[in-house]
Amino acid sequence: MEMTLLLNSTYEPLRVVHWQKAIALLWQGKVEVLEVYDREVHGVSISFKLPSVMRLLKLVRLKDSHRAVKFSRINIFTRDGYTCQYCRNRFRTEELTFDHVTPIAKGGRKTWENIVTACWRCNNRKSGRTPEEAGMRLVKRPVKPRWSPIVTITIGIRNTPESWRDYLYWNMELDADPSGP
Repeated sequence: MEMTLLLNSTYEPLRVVHWQKAIALLWQGKVEVLEVYDREVHGVSISFKLPSVMRLLKLVRLKDSHRAVKFSRINIFTRDGYTCQYCRNRFRTEELTFDHVTPIAKGGRKTWENIVTACWRCNNRKSGRTPEEAGMRLVKRPVKPRWSPIVTITIGIRNTPESWRDYLYWNMELDADPSGP
């Protein structure tokens, strides 16, 4: 069954909810429907189209902890653009691993500032040494990303409904028009 994109009153994506939760929010008068699916829901005396995108009528303030980017393998790869931070080559996910800049054996920790994307070859070459000891240089110093929640919400969503695109991708650069100059 369809899922519904729930937006804050500011049109910022908050979460994806099941269509039944979307209907409950609608009947409680907490949202307005912005987009609908072609599919209809039928009751005894009513029928209406399933909501695809809804906006809360009142602003929900998010705590900073909800906006923080989750520390995960895929988010490390995303931060580094799927590019080995030693040889500068771009790879597919299965060809990548992550590397502790300062190895754990030398006091390194599992933090955004000490983990980088590395290809298997460079990771093996560096081994349990620091980049300096291995004669390798980092492309850039690793830092904790400060992405907007929209990135977090879209990661992992495949084949997003067409009706969501205006609300999810508003902060991304559009591709050049192929028919243009």
